[in-house]
Amino acid sequence: MNSVIKGASYILAFTPEMVMQNGTTQTTEKIVNPESEYLKQLESHLRTYEQVVSYPPNQAYIGNIHPNELAQIEQPWHDKAIEGASRFGKYGEIMPEDEFICLMQICDVFDLVKLDKSFVAATKEKLEQHPLMTADIIARLKEGEDAELISKLVSEEHSEALYYNKELVGCVKRAHDVDVNLSAHVIHENLTSKATNVLSLLNLVAKNNINKEDIDYVIDCSEEACGDMNQRGGGNFAKACAEIAGFVNATGSDVRGFCAAPTHALITAASLVKAGTFKNVVVSAGGCTAKLGMNGKDHVKKGLPILEDVLGGFAVLVSANDGINPEIRLDLVGRHSVGTGSSPQAVISALVTESLDRANMKITDIDKYSAEMQNPDITKPAGAGDVPMANYKMIGALGVKRGDIEKKDLASFTVDHGMVGWAPTQGHIPSGVPYVGIARQDILDGKIKNAMIIGKGSLFLGRMTNLFDGVSFVIEANQGKTKEEGTVSEEQIKGLIAQALKNFASNLLAE
Repeated sequence: MNSVIKGASYILAFTPEMVMQNGTTQTTEKIVNPESEYLKQLESHLRTYEQVVSYPPNQAYIGNIHPNELAQIEQPWHDKAIEGASRFGKYGEIMPEDEFICLMQICDVFDLVKLDKSFVAATKEKLEQHPLMTADIIARLKEGEDAELISKLVSEEHSEALYYNKELVGCVKRAHDVDVNLSAHVIHENLTSKATNVLSLLNLVAKNNINKEDIDYVIDCSEEACGDMNQRGGGNFAKACAEIAGFVNATGSDVRGFCAAPTHALITAASLVKAGTFKNVVVSAGGCTAKLGMNGKDHVKKGLPILEDVLGGFAVLVSANDGINPEIRLDLVGRHSVGTGSSPQAVISALVTESLDRANMKITDIDKYSAEMQNPDITKPAGAGDVPMANYKMIGALGVKRGDIEKKDLASFTVDHGMVGWAPTQGHIPSGVPYVGIARQDILDGKIKNAMIIGKGSLFLGRMTNLFDGVSFVIEANQGKTKEEGTVSEEQIKGLIAQALKNFASNLLAE
């Protein structure tokens, strides 16, 4: 029987100071043009936490509004606000930067994060009010250090500074004197990914009434890689995050594939569960500091706020078929193979139509497609256009070419089978997976019968190949538990055992 999607979570961490200190667009600018107008104007373009919480795409990401509702709000969205917006949503939350910095230390098991005493004292009170921060998690938070020590670590020991409201409140120390893979910068990058991943896991458990002890396996599919000079990307983020989240019975490993990694990981998880290797597999990912403010120059130039000011995270639980939750159709997996080619048409054909052909399905037989759900508020001012719309037009055009739809229906196809984008530009986060949790609920509610999740990636970024990458799979309404022909049910097995014991006892009495 097919594996099912049993729950999902989506979280954001608001990190404006990390935009300034850690986003590669800003750190590169400080090196090549430290007196640039962009750097001078940057701070005035940062949003407040309240603005980030009420921002419509962010509310869609954590599940407080549906993408269909977002589509009814006139674009651009950066000057719009959801009235009465909440930090907590159906699928997750938006964490402020002070709490997130403390969560980073909670996730640090090598005493590399040093925080100011007064900062810890003030923020700890807030964390104690957080519904997911249990006593054992908060107990990991240290009391803090003197401000003088932190300042010295930053100025003399190559530590990565941590700021909150323009004040130095802590730092991340390097983990080795000469190993660049354990530099303060890399440790900081990895701890932010770990902390957002952990927050996703905690929300997954809470929002879906999951028993932590039932999780067998965790797959991390974020963009970072942890290791040392002898094994630069050895991992293991998955097990490290499971430890903090309290998944005591879980093991795990990391899957990497640039933006396509989450879809690769979900297919892997579904295969492991269907094979019976594990019953409950979580696929999760944390955020990427390098992407903060990535398109900031274009946004500032056009008088817009810095919209890439959040780290994203997500988690999805894939479990054995329960007869209720939506199934993952592993017989409808699409793949971009080595010989596919990298033209947009070739990529979409490989990911969409080839798998549908195997089941004699039309493009219109899929109710919703989710591919690269980037927020157009971010991408359009940067010259990248509306990425989701471009994908839907390509899928629709293939439908016309195949005779699945009429040319006159192309515009309605993008509305009926597509969605507006709402995900932050965190690389791996937008590509397909933001809709998984919503699709699950839409299927359970009977709004749609199926959806295709498409992950696309740019392998050439690693300078090892010029190939593109991508995989896809279909989620559909559960067909109900079906018994394979010739198999014996659990109740039948119990009956056979009971009868055997009864016979055994009768034989003993007869003797």
